[in-house]
Amino acid sequence: MKKNIAIVAGGDSSEVVVSLKSAAGLYSFMDKNRYNVFIVNISGQTWQVEWSDEEKITIDRNDFSFTRNGEKTVFDFAYITIHGTPGENGILQGYFELIGLPYSCCDVLAAAITFNKFTCNQYLKSFGIKVSESVVLRAGQTITGKEITKRIGYPCFVKPNVGGSSFGVTKVKTESELQPAIEKAFAEGKEVMIEAFMQGTEITCGMYKTSRKTVVFPVTEVVPENEFFDFDAKYKGQVQEITPARISEELTTKVQKLTAHIYDILNCKGIVRIDYIISEGDVINLLEVNTTPGMTATSFIPQQVKAAGLDISDVMTEIIENELQNHN
Repeated sequence: MKKNIAIVAGGDSSEVVVSLKSAAGLYSFMDKNRYNVFIVNISGQTWQVEWSDEEKITIDRNDFSFTRNGEKTVFDFAYITIHGTPGENGILQGYFELIGLPYSCCDVLAAAITFNKFTCNQYLKSFGIKVSESVVLRAGQTITGKEITKRIGYPCFVKPNVGGSSFGVTKVKTESELQPAIEKAFAEGKEVMIEAFMQGTEITCGMYKTSRKTVVFPVTEVVPENEFFDFDAKYKGQVQEITPARISEELTTKVQKLTAHIYDILNCKGIVRIDYIISEGDVINLLEVNTTPGMTATSFIPQQVKAAGLDISDVMTEIIENELQNHN
């Protein structure tokens, strides 16, 4: 009998539009001969199965099921592709743990740590991972331009501490630009991270693990046409994405090994993508860990899967089957 798979998308952050694109991508990647696949859109208290463009059916949150024409459908697996809250920060993972439903990505702790960029960087720093200098501001806290000059220097990046897709991010070049950038980042969330600018080549590397194997994908080099890899670069094509990256074989191996090392430190699960800056002297600096990476047709992961000579549908099946087996 076919298993029922929920692709859980939407969410309550600015990234909802990206999440829905990822859901469409995942829907196209999954093997329909093997699974009944449904998109579940979560927005605040509204949880609905998108049965068709016209018909949306409310999810019963007691057991994450839905009933149509008197027939109840219970899901066997949830593939979370919410970028932002509540799917990337551990909240939804906690709910699925409570009701005993297997799901695709990291558990509560790993999701919560990686979603908070400052916490994640400080935690990984203690394992010898190189990260840029940063400070965090919480609601009501302030910092002067002079303090940033002393502690971080310019240019620097001001960004929401939780969030993604480059919403609310500013590259600040002078003291006078700092406060407006902080206000812009606070508009996206309750915490703001101010991070030192790192000069170098931006790269990203994805991977996944099952109980049988570890698969680390080829590395992608990111060459934005803009000041940095912002929303337009990410989603409007204003960027060159080169897979495999134009770095040495030796450095590629180092990046792939570091990616697998970070994955293990955090006890990750499913597909994870880790972003880095390679600075002078081939130093690998961590930018961030993405535990629910974008899965649109043009996202990094599908590109890397293709470059690795793998079939994305097979990868999806492996991840789903691995979790179903481990859950039983």
